[in-house]
Amino acid sequence: MARTKGHGNPNWTRDETILALDLYFRLEGNIPSPSDKRIVELSRLLRSMPYHQEAAKQPSFRNADGVGFKLMNLRQVATGKGLANVSKMDRDTWSEFGGRPLEVHRLAEAIQAGMTVLRPEEALVDLEEFSEGRVLTALHLRTERNPKMRRLLLQERRPQGLVCEMCDLRRSEMPAEFQEALFEAHHILPLAGGGERLTKVSDLALLCACCHRLIHKLIAANGRWFSVSEGRSKLQLFGRNTF
Repeated sequence: MARTKGHGNPNWTRDETILALDLYFRLEGNIPSPSDKRIVELSRLLRSMPYHQEAAKQPSFRNADGVGFKLMNLRQVATGKGLANVSKMDRDTWSEFGGRPLEVHRLAEAIQAGMTVLRPEEALVDLEEFSEGRVLTALHLRTERNPKMRRLLLQERRPQGLVCEMCDLRRSEMPAEFQEALFEAHHILPLAGGGERLTKVSDLALLCACCHRLIHKLIAANGRWFSVSEGRSKLQLFGRNTF
């Protein structure tokens, strides 16, 4: 296999590594030549990532040779044989998903679907990624920041009084417009769990801004989804200084 001319290209992201791992599983560990149509197709897909528009102008970026090397690196992580030039991203992704090919395929499909609707500017903002990668994290944030959905959520909760579903914060003594400023919408479905279905108000939880940031931090730091009830339990543990 020819060497890539990719020196200086951006490091592989979580999304890209999940997509490569999905192909590795489908190939059953048998890595074909870079001219194989499956490798060429993955190369084209990676070059169309919404956050790689500038890098993709370079012909060396995620070319077929580079994709082939990535697959060989994943095989080395999986088997301990072959190339030794593997990244922390390769090891971490294999550690989390190496025994879960069906979940990897589901995530890969969700990432590809997300790539078709995510605007480049949404993918380029600084964000703390969940383990599912930047594309699905950005789409999750887009849903939560949708002013229409937040407005509908507030409208539904208003008759019972606005209260954080994680820490029970409420400020009923404040004027309504100031109360509402304290709360945000949190999408309760795992990133790839909703598929292509439209978001419903029942898919959202009302959290204060602090709890919303905390539950996102828990999800990112632990590499798995946290429900609001789990976030509440964790918050109670923090309060008892047992973390």
